[in-house]
Amino acid sequence: MRKWLVIPVLLMLSSCQFVRRLADGAEERILGDEVVARVGEHKLFLSELEKVIPGGISPEDSTSLARQYIYTWAKDLLFLDLADEQLSKDEKDVSTELEQYRRSLLKYRYTQHYVSERLDTLVTEEEKEAYYEAHSDKFLLDKPLMRCRILLIPNNSKSLKKILSKMRSEESEDLAEAEELSKMTAIRYADLSDSWIDATALSRELGMDADAVLSALKKGKVEWEDDGDVLHYAYIVEKVKEGKPAPYEYVSGRIGDIILNIRKHTLTSDLERDLLERARTNGQFVEY
Repeated sequence: MRKWLVIPVLLMLSSCQFVRRLADGAEERILGDEVVARVGEHKLFLSELEKVIPGGISPEDSTSLARQYIYTWAKDLLFLDLADEQLSKDEKDVSTELEQYRRSLLKYRYTQHYVSERLDTLVTEEEKEAYYEAHSDKFLLDKPLMRCRILLIPNNSKSLKKILSKMRSEESEDLAEAEELSKMTAIRYADLSDSWIDATALSRELGMDADAVLSALKKGKVEWEDDGDVLHYAYIVEKVKEGKPAPYEYVSGRIGDIILNIRKHTLTSDLERDLLERARTNGQFVEY
């Protein structure tokens, strides 16, 4: 049997003493640095294991986390030993990749630092609206959006017809009456007409399948009766069909993120261009 395949796990995870040590976490530090697992010549010490086990958790959770960490640690080292044994010298030479990664990481970190110091994070409504007007074709819907009012009510409720009538109104007095009546007899009433939701969100509100909601929307209303004789009903105040631009209010937050990303890209591009120009000017960068 090859050396790298030997994994004598010395940690007794069922030990009450060990579990108690892990569970105590920061409250009790272990003075001795015991070996808890070994893979070949590699050793895992208790002090290392303690660092990944948070304090204040149950002994069972401590044991589970310890097992998971030990097995992950062992597998990684087994692969490392296997690669070291079977790969050629050239295959094990990762110096070029490491240098490329180092350069990439340092460039990324400096760019993040540079951008964070200069980025204007304030995006006004005027800027977002202007972007929306110029790029509304980027926000075409793949499913309809709607503003609606929702009612879940027993179908034998004496107030059903009145609530349905009032909730279809745009008069504030009627809507207030629909809400008051619903408090006495409905399972749920919600006026969602101040925001836009898609068919998936509406299906969750009504306890329906999303495809069923989409099919019902084509008929102009959404309603179904469950096995408990409860009516699930949505009055559609306004709808935007799929293929149309999403309403500005619905994509306003996304537009803000887009504008910020554009600013970040501009800062990064300007930084790269300025670096090259300054290097050419002062002779630091020369093309032959």
